[in-house]
Amino acid sequence: MKNRIEEEYVQIDSVDWQPFPEDFSDGGIRWKLLHVSPELGSWTAIFDCPKNSSFASHIHVGPGEYLLTKGKMEVRGGKDDGGSTANALGYGYESCNAFHDKTFFPVDSEFYMTFIGPLQFVNDDGSPKAVVGWEQADALWSSQNA
Repeated sequence: MKNRIEEEYVQIDSVDWQPFPEDFSDGGIRWKLLHVSPELGSWTAIFDCPKNSSFASHIHVGPGEYLLTKGKMEVRGGKDDGGSTANALGYGYESCNAFHDKTFFPVDSEFYMTFIGPLQFVNDDGSPKAVVGWEQADALWSSQNA
C-alpha cells in the first residue's frame, strides 16, 4: 500500500504513455497515472484519446472532475442525443452514479481527470464487468512501468 505523503509532483511530459486496457476502451486510448490517494480513495490521470476512440460503458461510483485540454468529448451520446459535448478547454463534473453508455472522441483529444472513488465498467446487459479504483489503477500502472 502506498504510504501517506505530504506532497507529490509529476513532470507529465517526462512520463511515458501506457495503453489503457482494451477491455475498458477502444481505439488506442493511452494514459498516465499522476496520483493515487488512499486516504481519499481517489486517483488522477491524464488520457490521450485518438480520433474515434471511446471508453466502454461505465458508472462513476464516486464523483469525478475533468479538464478537457485538447479536442472534443461526447459524453452520454453528446449534446445531440441528450448528453453533453465538451470542447477544449472545458471543465466537467460527474456525479455519483453517473452512467456513461459510451464516451466518444470524434477528434484527437486529451483530458485530465480526478476520480473520487472507483469506476464500475459494465457489460451490455448492465452487469458488472470490473471495478477500477485507486488500488487497481495503481497496480496496473505499476505493472506497466515495471
